[in-house]
Amino acid sequence: MSDEEMIRRVVAARLRQQLGRGSSRPLIDENAVNAIAEGGELILPPNALVTPLAQQAALDRRIRLVAASDTPYTQMDGNTLALGADHGGFALKEALKAELQGRYSIIDCGTNSAESVDYPDFALAVAEQVASGKVWRGIMIDGAGIGSCMVANKVPGVRAALCYDYATAVNSREHNDANVLTLGAGLIGSALAKQIVETWLKTPFGGGRHAKRVDKIIAVEHKYGK
Repeated sequence: MSDEEMIRRVVAARLRQQLGRGSSRPLIDENAVNAIAEGGELILPPNALVTPLAQQAALDRRIRLVAASDTPYTQMDGNTLALGADHGGFALKEALKAELQGRYSIIDCGTNSAESVDYPDFALAVAEQVASGKVWRGIMIDGAGIGSCMVANKVPGVRAALCYDYATAVNSREHNDANVLTLGAGLIGSALAKQIVETWLKTPFGGGRHAKRVDKIIAVEHKYGK
């Protein structure tokens, strides 16, 4: 057995152990995907947790992951985004929405004015859209992007990343499979924000050695009963 195969088995076993302690969500790992004939289809049970290694195996072997409702559970690409902001990020949210409309379907989670509001409310709304599978990815903007990132990462299934330049946008997707992006409107201008968003949306998850590390992130999440 190769070192890579041994690591995969250890990670998969650890995930199953943690799920058994704190969650009833069924786990779909790469072994489940590899049991399907290449080019086939795997029907997923409700509320299934699909590991990044399983996602990569499905991509490599052209296997379509489908929920019982016939809606793809894990999409390598998509066209529906959730956008949110507090009062500090409202103007930038509107600018990004105008830029993205026509290419993506947008669910605007608010806020709808520059009147003072609390960022946790809107960060939670965006994160829940992503975690539920209703949207492909989410973008949340506040003054610094830090607080919203903290809130979003409390929601099971969300991996939020605060990005402030091209490199962090690429890294968060390629290495961490981030599905929520947070931005600090008070720290970056509109032009840079648009570049970050475009880069983040177009950068695929790298898989490979990164997948086993994201699996460990998921294991930590389930260790604490999320």
